[in-house]
Amino acid sequence: MKIVVLDGYTENPGDLSWNGLKQFGQLTVYDRTSTVDAPIIAERLGDGEIAVINKTPITRGTIDQCPNLKLIAVLATGYNVVDCSYAREKGILVVNVPAYGTQIVGQYAVGLLLEICAHYGHHCQTVKEGRWQSSKDWCYWDYPMIELYGKTAGIIGLGRIGQATAKILAAMDMKVLAYDSHPCEAGEQLAEYVELDALFAKSDVIFLHCPLFPDTEGIINKDNLSKMKDGVILINNSRGQLIVEQDLADALNSGKVYAAGLDVVSSEPICSDNPLLTAKNCIITPHISWAAKESRQRIMDITTENIKAYLEGAPIHVVN
Repeated sequence: MKIVVLDGYTENPGDLSWNGLKQFGQLTVYDRTSTVDAPIIAERLGDGEIAVINKTPITRGTIDQCPNLKLIAVLATGYNVVDCSYAREKGILVVNVPAYGTQIVGQYAVGLLLEICAHYGHHCQTVKEGRWQSSKDWCYWDYPMIELYGKTAGIIGLGRIGQATAKILAAMDMKVLAYDSHPCEAGEQLAEYVELDALFAKSDVIFLHCPLFPDTEGIINKDNLSKMKDGVILINNSRGQLIVEQDLADALNSGKVYAAGLDVVSSEPICSDNPLLTAKNCIITPHISWAAKESRQRIMDITTENIKAYLEGAPIHVVN
């Protein structure tokens, strides 16, 4: 069995082990291949039977050039980089890693909110630069301090991650609203389900935890931003394409949106002309909500189980 990892560095920059995959056969690991369709992808896969990928795309053309390919194992939950329908036509299974980062992604979302509320990093830097030592007062702050107690949070997408976030918000005595196309009993225990327009109108803070589907792409746009409270805070560590970025930048610069905390953007790595780079009160981090060592180890463990199950004839976590 020949296994090729095409872009393994972000999953394992050296603090984890690939030994779990080595037990299944010949393993080749590339740190990086390409995040866009390119000939090198098929060249590196060659006669490999199992492709392990994160963001390297597997297109129809690549599949046609790799006739031995039998399994595509994605080191993530999202699998939009794979032409899943064509893979199915060719008898190739695609498997993913569901629910590996539920807690850390919820934690990170609330962390973005807390940073907006107090700007810890900024104020720490001013202290280290000597400003507190020379201050005429015993304290100072450069941004409004925001208390979350009693405020209303709206969560768009109350799946596993949305529920993890809701639990943290409830512990801070925030009222939690939610919009989800598939309400569930577990969600009802954590939030009040409302229509989307009601969530926009009532929320002081809005979290995006929904998947990227045709009906959610660009859900944060000029029209929907106009339905929100003045001074709303927006948090997104789901998918960058949920936001029309110029519309959000305009809303930030006008003050309609007080601040945004983003861990994702529409094109990654971020482009130099992204309007959010120069927007007011916009925190952007480089898509790292998922990247705690503990969660990456879960990805490794589940991927190992995915390949083992496939080889034993009882595949799991099949998405096509």
